[in-house]
This record gives sequence, C-alpha cells and structure tokens, in this order.
Amino acid sequence: MDTPLDTLDWTLLRSFLAVAETGSLSAAARALGSSQPTLGRQIRAIETTLGAELFRRHPKGFDLTETGLALIEPARAMRDAVRQIGLTAAGREQRLEGTVRITASEVVSFHHLPAIVAAIRIVEPQIEIEIVPSDDSRNLLYREADIAIRMYRPTQLDLVTKHLGEVPLSMFASASYIARRGLPARPDDLLDHDIVGYDASPLIIEGFRAAGLAVDRSFFKTRCDDQLVAWELVKAGAGLGFAQRNVGLAEPLVREVPLGLDLPSLPVWLTAHEAMRHTPRIRRVWDMLEERLRPLVS
Repeated sequence: MDTPLDTLDWTLLRSFLAVAETGSLSAAARALGSSQPTLGRQIRAIETTLGAELFRRHPKGFDLTETGLALIEPARAMRDAVRQIGLTAAGREQRLEGTVRITASEVVSFHHLPAIVAAIRIVEPQIEIEIVPSDDSRNLLYREADIAIRMYRPTQLDLVTKHLGEVPLSMFASASYIARRGLPARPDDLLDHDIVGYDASPLIIEGFRAAGLAVDRSFFKTRCDDQLVAWELVKAGAGLGFAQRNVGLAEPLVREVPLGLDLPSLPVWLTAHEAMRHTPRIRRVWDMLEERLRPLVS
C-alpha cells in the first residue's frame, strides 16, 4: 500500500529546492517561472506531506531547519535523476526533425554561426535552430543547450568533446586610426600607441607583459570586456586591437598590423552531452558545424 512519501510529487520537491537554494519565495518564483502564492502553497503542501517543518520563516526570507538541511542532498540527487531520465529519453529520438540548441561565445555566435545556421536550414528544413550566446559550460549539463562551441576544453563528466583546431589571433587598426597615428614598426612602438584593452579581464595586460612590455590597466585608455563592443571600438578608430585573424581579415574597415608578436591562439572545441550525441538531429547539426567550422581553424 502506498504511503504519502511513495507518491510525493516531484513538483513539490523542485519548489523546496528552489526556495532552499535562493532563500526566498520571490527569487525561487523567478527561477521557476512561477508565482509566490503558488510556491507558498507548495511549500506548505510538502511540509504537510512529510509531517515536518522544513523552513523557518523570517522577514528577510527562509532558513532551512535541520530536517530541511537533511533533505537537500537527497532532493538534489532526485533532481539529477530526473534530468538524466530526460536526457536519456531525448537521446533515443530517431527523427531528423525538432529543435537543436547551440551555445557559443558572443564572437562566434555573431561572426560565424549565422552563415552556418543558414546553411543548415537550407539542407535540413525540419530542424529548428536556437542560438545561446554564452560561455557557461553548465548549459549542457542542465540541458539548456544541446551542442556547445567553446574556446576551451570543457571538463565536466558526461560530455563528449572534439578539438577542431586553433583560431589564430592578430592585431588590427582601422584606416582612420592609421591616418591619424600611423602604424607601429616594432613591438616597442606599441607603448606610444592607443590600444583598446579589457576592463576587468587581465588577459591583454598579461600578454603585453609576456612580450616584455610592462603596462598596467591605465595604459589602455579605452577599455571594454565585451569583445563585440571592443571590436567596434577598433573599427571606429579608438585604437589598435586584437581579434580572431579570420574576423579581422574579413573586415574592410581595418588592416592587419604584422609586428611578429607571438600571440596565443584560441582552441575550438565542439561539445555535446553524451546521452544526446547520437540523437539524429543533433548528430546532423554536429556534423555540419564541424564541417563548416574547420576552415576557420588551423
């Protein structure tokens, strides 16, 4: 004979986890796309079903009781199991139709994916494509995306990865900047030029120091961490800047600045969840991404 615990609704546990992890009904409601009154009823329902108080209410939110704390890990394990069931079931779909969600950096999403997606849509009109510009590798684990294109190797378990090659970087200057300031002839000349740098990221500073050029954040008079905006600043003449070489060479407003600098390259990894890798529509999109990204890498 079933007990109330045998038929405990997963929706109630999901609501319990959301409130436990966010600390408030309002934040949990936003995370779940629900409403505070609904979540409040669900929390009361699970406490009634379990016969135990799971939260202590206070003006600023919710704190877990000892019973609530004891339930966190089992509830998370159940959440992971539910996600795995969904991944496994989806991975057995045999239709060459449906939605494939691709996540990639903003630069790749903006400069490279549109032409590739257009080609996929022509060849496979039954496959719907969604693009998520993001560097968050957790997307695949939580099935927020089906395929990821990354400039680093994801290390999470249950992911299948393939290294497609390396994208070289180079320095560029706009025609307007060159007309105003000229071009550096050697690396040391960069100290007398305007460079578009990053705001919070230390990567360009570290690159300059590795080349023997001691600079700090204030050296870069124009700074932005968003790479698409930084590239627009270079095109507008705000200073010299760095970009994927294939992106820069395709832009008529800029010219490459060949100083012989030993710039790092960006590895390109194609990644998917192991359970989804052989779903026909995902496999088809994977193959077309691989085919059309390879000319971009060395």
